[in-house]
Amino acid sequence: MITLITCSFINGVISNHMYACPHLIRITASSVALHGVVMNQIRRWQRILFLSLLSISVLAPLVFVSNRLKTITPVGRREFIEELSNFRFRTNDLRLNAVEHEDGEALKGPRLILYKDGEEFNSSVKDGKEKTIDVPNIDGNNHKYREEKVLIDSQQTTLSSDSKDQNLKVKQLANKTEFKPPLSKGEKSTKVHQSDRATDMKIKEIRDKIIQAKAYLNYAPPGSNSQIVKELRTRMRELERAVGDVTKDKDLSKGALRRLKPLEATLYKASRVFNNCPAIATKLRAMNYNTEELVQAQKNQASFLMHLAARTTPKGQHCLSMRLTSEYFALDPEKRQMPNQEKFNDPSLNHYVVFSDNVLASAVVANSTISSSKEPEKIVFHVVTDSLNYPAISMWFLLNIQSVAAIQILNIDDMDVLPSDYDQLLMKQNSNDPRFISTLNHARFYLPDIFPGLNKMVLFDHDVVVQRDLSRLWSIDMKGKVVGAVETCKEGEPSFHLMSTFINFSDAWVSGKFSPKACTWAFGMNLVDLEEWRRRKLTSTYIKYFNMGTKRPLWKAGSLPIGWLTFYRQTIPLGKRWHVMGLGRELGIKTVDIEQAAVIHYDGIMKPWLDIGIEKYKRYWNRHVPYYHSYLQQCNIHA
Repeated sequence: MITLITCSFINGVISNHMYACPHLIRITASSVALHGVVMNQIRRWQRILFLSLLSISVLAPLVFVSNRLKTITPVGRREFIEELSNFRFRTNDLRLNAVEHEDGEALKGPRLILYKDGEEFNSSVKDGKEKTIDVPNIDGNNHKYREEKVLIDSQQTTLSSDSKDQNLKVKQLANKTEFKPPLSKGEKSTKVHQSDRATDMKIKEIRDKIIQAKAYLNYAPPGSNSQIVKELRTRMRELERAVGDVTKDKDLSKGALRRLKPLEATLYKASRVFNNCPAIATKLRAMNYNTEELVQAQKNQASFLMHLAARTTPKGQHCLSMRLTSEYFALDPEKRQMPNQEKFNDPSLNHYVVFSDNVLASAVVANSTISSSKEPEKIVFHVVTDSLNYPAISMWFLLNIQSVAAIQILNIDDMDVLPSDYDQLLMKQNSNDPRFISTLNHARFYLPDIFPGLNKMVLFDHDVVVQRDLSRLWSIDMKGKVVGAVETCKEGEPSFHLMSTFINFSDAWVSGKFSPKACTWAFGMNLVDLEEWRRRKLTSTYIKYFNMGTKRPLWKAGSLPIGWLTFYRQTIPLGKRWHVMGLGRELGIKTVDIEQAAVIHYDGIMKPWLDIGIEKYKRYWNRHVPYYHSYLQQCNIHA
């Protein structure tokens, strides 16, 4: 209508433009159509934008959660999932632990309410008075905290009213500590040092809280299903899962620290319900007794397994012995002979001997002795073994010959020096440990018969490592004694031993012939004068004492106690640096003592070739083992 009126007006005024209105009609229609298309496009893009924002708002949380679960540890993942599933409990936890903080510019420490042992909570509240308690801090100073007035509902707490405890209104005012002047540099360093010593206090506190919760649960009546018992059990399990096997504060997760506060609140409520202190003390004593029994049983089992591991041969070494044995018997008889045989009975050379049934152990003793010597061409090393291990040990030294030194392998079973019934006599020592009743362990008392052409030699145990040149031992004046050894009678040292610990001085014959205060000494590295041994006929003395020991208990099984009796007053002391002991049983041996020692001894059950060996001492033994050898690699023997 507006368009028609406009056209008639224009036609009346301008007669020569009578065809202008149709053009305007066409232009107006085109404009309307174009406007409709534009509006449709705008509404379409609005819908697309709205749907895109909606998709992002839905998918973004899922992507965030999945990325976080990928980046956190398994323990943290479990805690995060538990937090999501238990989010509806977050309000209660926050309300339960909510406290008012003092306004101030500086950060404030946690607010503490301290109660004396045996003090009733309600009594302190009803008094409405401030009490001051001195609390020792970590650095030894006493800080005074004030118990402020706490507002609590006056409802009486019983087992049936546990739900009312959750509605307690706790209001704790700010604790103010006394102002202290700045510490000096020395005081600061002392505080830092003492704070280092106080590490891992939080994990200990958590463990104590868990034990306290278990005590309350044990005190609860059997089958009790009350609200406080359920809550206590839930809080305790949550904290146990959050802590896991953590032993240091730095490894604690934030979830564990958050779960500690709810448990503390539940423990407080439990203390109000289970307030029979004598009964709880009885429960704690019972728990302590059961725990001690369990610890003792675990110690006994661990000791048994340790001794069992010490008696067994590792799989790798058994494989090595089998490989070497098969290679030995594949050799021609003329190729089985050791070189430098002309040196074996030369008394002018330095002779060393070791009794061993272990291939690697005997190899380490020989390698370390030769490599540490300043004159290896003067060394003759004798390895005495049994018929079972003779092929393997012989083959090892044939494959790894020290071209300068002479090495002799002897089979004790092929010699006629031991009595025919020696094995049966050793079995009468009533010991289940094969190390103590081994023929090789006692064959050392027949040294003059095994080496009739020698006058002096050094006796090694197969669990030693030589670190220094030992040629000076041959210049020591024995002063008519038979054995040179390091003494072990000084109290306070790891190697300290008393004769009464191993020898039965309640026997009349023993107490009349020997003194329990006599100084003891150690096997492992001993200088032996074979000429003086033969002159004093000490092998006959050993046989006499040994036969007496098979008839009645005179000493503990092993060669050490009977060695003390056989060489009683026949030993000369050597310097401590010649022989350092305890690397197979003691953890506190000083590194400087080990480094300065001529010989280190892995006496004890934790041998360096076993998995139970002490790791920090193994490196002194490993440096002499050729782990690059093909046989060791094939048998999976590694450092």
